[in-house]
Amino acid sequence: DEPTGNLDPATGNRVVEMLDRLVRQRGKTLILVTHSPDLARHADRILRLQDGRLVTEAPAAA
Repeated sequence: DEPTGNLDPATGNRVVEMLDRLVRQRGKTLILVTHSPDLARHADRILRLQDGRLVTEAPAAA
């Protein structure tokens, strides 16, 4: 949940780069919860919840 929320921008970027690298190298899935559109852009797919219900599911590029 919000893995970069309390980090300065430079450190937050390093954490995101590390997570991206690990996911791609190891072929794993990462589930990330964020309110940040900038952070969400790193995802392959984005699921949006509203009032605890799934309201949209789409590729991040959409």
